[in-house]
Amino acid sequence: KDDVNSKDDDGRTPLLLAAKNGQEAVVKMLLDSGKVDVNSKDKLGQTLLSLAAENGHDTVVKMLLDAGKDDFDSKDYNGQTPLSLAAENGHGTVVKMLLDTGKVDVDSKDMLGQAPFWLAAENGHNTVVKMLLDTEKVDVDSKDMLGQTPFWLAAENGREAVVICIGKESGPLSLLLACTRIDLMLLRQCGGASR
Repeated sequence: KDDVNSKDDDGRTPLLLAAKNGQEAVVKMLLDSGKVDVNSKDKLGQTLLSLAAENGHDTVVKMLLDAGKDDFDSKDYNGQTPLSLAAENGHGTVVKMLLDTGKVDVDSKDMLGQAPFWLAAENGHNTVVKMLLDTEKVDVDSKDMLGQTPFWLAAENGREAVVICIGKESGPLSLLLACTRIDLMLLRQCGGASR
């Protein structure tokens, strides 16, 4: 007979795998059994909530929240929280669900000094950027370990909608300062130079 809490080579239990892959019926069945370790982490330090959030499985995230999973700020070995992982991957529904709990650290930084806002901006997830800005709890001008701001990386990566969104929030001075750090082509995208 298989142990419901046995782990594979990555340290993942059947419940962790089901959450990671969005297998809603299996997650529900295992949670309802009462026999699973709901606090299990894999070898990367990821929890049920982390894996479901990272992969955008909003129904599984809702199930976990409804079941009382409240490890909102549990960090994996890279220092990322469920909110960080959802923001980095642009999973707006999951980000909203986590924000709606009122219990997440919106500005929690990972090992590289990057908060959820930073990750969403870098990857061009404008909807998530707006959601995080609306909390009024993010440091728009925060710098990572390399001294880069979310605005700067959004501009560098050509994330025009994010550049505009952050530029409106930061004001003209931040826009000008950020644009002075990037090459001429990106400067034009920022609207800071003419041909």
